Amino acid sequence: MANEAFFKEAIDSLVNHDKDKAEDVANRAIAAGVSPQDIMQKGFVVGIRQVGDQFDEGEVYLPELMLAAAAMEAAMEVCNAALPEGKTETRGVVVMGTVEGDIHDIGKAIVCAYLRANGYEVHDLGRDVPVDAFVDKAVEVKADVIGASALLTATMRKQTEIVAELNDRGIRGDFKFVVGGAPCTQEYADSIGADAYASDASDGVKKIEKLLGIK
Repeated sequence: MANEAFFKEAIDSLVNHDKDKAEDVANRAIAAGVSPQDIMQKGFVVGIRQVGDQFDEGEVYLPELMLAAAAMEAAMEVCNAALPEGKTETRGVVVMGTVEGDIHDIGKAIVCAYLRANGYEVHDLGRDVPVDAFVDKAVEVKADVIGASALLTATMRKQTEIVAELNDRGIRGDFKFVVGGAPCTQEYADSIGADAYASDASDGVKKIEKLLGIK
């Protein structure tokens, strides 16, 4: 079977939100001698981006996006397991959480899942996360990006405090800072010195790709 046929199967498995198929294609492709990097980049990554575009256009909805993300994660596990030890590929390291005082978690969890599906190493701190925990974790894992979600107007100030904490430690330039959540806007992100505002999971991936210079 030609590599191109495996790539098409991989793309189709994600467009059809089929986790079992994605895992099967990954296993068969690697067994046939396709490199894990090729089946991931030329197959699954293309597929998950197609789903993201469909989501942006309103052609698929959140449940389908989440199913596709789960299928992508299953394929990634197969591909990463086939890589030499220590060679697991990642497009970037992201620390993500919902700010202190806010217990809303669903939107942030969706963003984390979609980022992982797009090849990012994601450290999900959960909800009600103190400001210093964001910064400490980012330093620990040498993150590229810190993402902070606030679903309540009253907790948005915690996003501002993360920027202040980074500045106080003299490490603001070490990380890209992205904000999200229902009350947030691009204007708000600009006003607090954030690098970007993400309106949803798909937009978050695109903004992070732009910030990190990934094409």
